[in-house]
Amino acid sequence: MSSDTLVVSKNLKEYRCRKPQYSPYYRCIEDNYEEFERIYDTKYLQKYGYFRQVISKVIFQYLDCGILANGFARVKCHKCKSEFLLAYSCKRRHFCPSCHAKRCVAFGEFACSNVLKKVPHRHFVFSIPKIIRIYFLFDRALLKDLARIAWQVLSCYYKNAVSKEGTVPAAICSIQTFGDMLGFNPHLHILCADGGFGNSGIFYASDADLDAGILEPLFRHKILSMLKRRGLIGERVIELVSSWRHSGFNVYCGERIYPGDTQSMENISRYIIRASFSTERLNYIANESRVIYRSKTGNDSKEFEAVDFIASICSHIPEKSEQMVRYTGFYSNVCRGKRSKQEVDESDYVIENEKHSKSCSKSWARLIKKIYEVDPLVCPKCKGQMRIIAFIEDYKVIRKILDWLSIDEFKRDKPPPKRFAVADSFDDYAQNDYIDCGYEDF
Repeated sequence: MSSDTLVVSKNLKEYRCRKPQYSPYYRCIEDNYEEFERIYDTKYLQKYGYFRQVISKVIFQYLDCGILANGFARVKCHKCKSEFLLAYSCKRRHFCPSCHAKRCVAFGEFACSNVLKKVPHRHFVFSIPKIIRIYFLFDRALLKDLARIAWQVLSCYYKNAVSKEGTVPAAICSIQTFGDMLGFNPHLHILCADGGFGNSGIFYASDADLDAGILEPLFRHKILSMLKRRGLIGERVIELVSSWRHSGFNVYCGERIYPGDTQSMENISRYIIRASFSTERLNYIANESRVIYRSKTGNDSKEFEAVDFIASICSHIPEKSEQMVRYTGFYSNVCRGKRSKQEVDESDYVIENEKHSKSCSKSWARLIKKIYEVDPLVCPKCKGQMRIIAFIEDYKVIRKILDWLSIDEFKRDKPPPKRFAVADSFDDYAQNDYIDCGYEDF
């Protein structure tokens, strides 16, 4: 388990607060971010586009995440009076490993309890060739067009695959921009109901087994046409891609997932919004400012300069208002809102027991217990119940408590910034590094 997450004693099954500042990932970011920002315009502008302000905001918030010096909650056992300090978290997606792990668990539960119906589903993956990925890197607004087109293709298929007319397909679509080795590889994970819903909410399953091969040509045509309308590619590129035996467009279709397989549905829901990297596969060599990142299988690895590694993961940070998960068709926010209002009107004043569990789905303690199978609110000494008794945010009080506990988080030594030689920006362009993205993720 990475040191960037909480530490769990395997024998005692007790919760210990994480210390992110000692993890290789945190030290890599802290040691090299200033240098990365300083050289960005000369070294990475050509490859990744302009420096987005959301990057610095997310990184600074991550560097404050889990650090007691920035404030904490006091958690105390009222039976034996023992207590521990719980640092505040940043809740940043796709950059903070700990916060994003909790986000994945919360989303998996939310999707299964609030969105997905007890009907058969399939997992789809829509991917595009390297030659056109560069346009999505420099203009992230195109990602929503990618999701829209994939949904149009699936919706068209399912409306024709169901014998009942007027049915509405349903899906959750997640946008991902990364491959196995952190290259920019925009693709879509879609969890789609294997059929359609009628006006009364009755589900009609598709009549035949799905052949993903019939989806790829339509997906390819719509994507290339969209890029042509926007003036990004010409007819020559379309002819070139269409002439290839393997165009690089691909539609993967998983096996049907039946309603009773709740665990598979929840696991896939977590998977489709996973982070772009894993700290367990990262080795940071601080004295050389290098990062070695292993593949998912462990059979391959890639070596980065530390600033190059930071540049790679920063390219996957979404904008603050950017929607990476979309609910479409019968699962759209509009349709779910209408059904929810109708249920309230029809149920009079009856309140179901599960309402409480849904409202608590984002509880910190419950998510920790779900991920690591250890309850952080069970006292490790007497096994009594612990609870939060105070939130400490005043700097003087924080300093006084940490000094009394001999915890020094205000001063941490870090090496001086390393000066990197900046290559001519044309070199990166000539080598086509900007589309060096892997397909290994599939």
